[in-house]
Amino acid sequence: MAYQRAPTVVGVPNFNAVEDAAALRAAMKGFGTDEQAIIDILTTRSNMQRQAISQAFTREYGRDLIEDLKSELGGHFEDVIVALMTPPEEYLCQELHRCMEGMGTDEDTLVEILCTRTKPEIAAIVDTYERLYDRPLAEHMCSETSGDFRRLLTLIVVGARADEAPADPERARELAQELYDAGEAKWGTDEEVFNRILAHESFAQLRQIFEEYKNIAGRTVEQAIKAEIDGELKDALSAIVECVQNASSWFATRLRGAVQGLGTADRTLIRILVSRSELDLGAIKLEYERLYDKTLESEVRVCTLQWSAWRTRPAGSRGGCGAPCRAPAPTIGLWSGSSPPAPR
Repeated sequence: MAYQRAPTVVGVPNFNAVEDAAALRAAMKGFGTDEQAIIDILTTRSNMQRQAISQAFTREYGRDLIEDLKSELGGHFEDVIVALMTPPEEYLCQELHRCMEGMGTDEDTLVEILCTRTKPEIAAIVDTYERLYDRPLAEHMCSETSGDFRRLLTLIVVGARADEAPADPERARELAQELYDAGEAKWGTDEEVFNRILAHESFAQLRQIFEEYKNIAGRTVEQAIKAEIDGELKDALSAIVECVQNASSWFATRLRGAVQGLGTADRTLIRILVSRSELDLGAIKLEYERLYDKTLESEVRVCTLQWSAWRTRPAGSRGGCGAPCRAPAPTIGLWSGSSPPAPR
């Protein structure tokens, strides 16, 4: 995958888990909740540091930090904070499980998580999923998808992709010709060939294949996929192609879709901001501004104001005061380690 490592959350130096645990306990104890203190701590610590805070919290106070946060917060603010407190692979597995449970399947989430990760990242997700749900991810996914889309995702999940190594130019030319012959050069499309090559070859090899494809066909393989293939398979193959070439651009486009139109795709927005904050969210921010001539911060600020800057704590929650509690916009990591501004 071609992504520029540009994290916006890197943790803090001189980290002290016990001190952070005490500050969080103070923020949630007594009358009301100090949401800003929670933001200041949890949005600037790395996930590894947050796990250490959670362990220190249990050790010092005999309480579960995530459960305490859930009891004090609400709405999408709670969703963001809980996502931040969850180990990365577990969080993505929870999102995968959620998108396949109940009525219907959210294919877009399957594509976002499974078609954009490296082979080691997929392996970690597969192992974690079975540990959490006592069921292989491939088995669950196969029960919820069908056709060539299912076959492509299965190849990805079972680890069919080759390990990263320098590209072989001659092999790249051969495989580019196979793609051309399976699509634009014939009547109808042989999707199995596209699946096999895009799911098996390493990202470095795919990058070379796509360059050779342009030399053969006179246009990009992405253009060919969009012209020759439909539905979820088109989306999945396109995601692989775009992420091989420029992952930041693909995620910027996905974020654009999440914040535009009627309503906001809240889960998508939260998932991308949280899951990419320690990887390449800085590069995604720059790509977003280049593509749309707007900063990602300004777009997120507008849509999170729709989440209600103020909420009333329901009766029966801690304190039971019914007083309005300020719930700042959960724009995690966008301010490069500084606290996001509270909503106006």
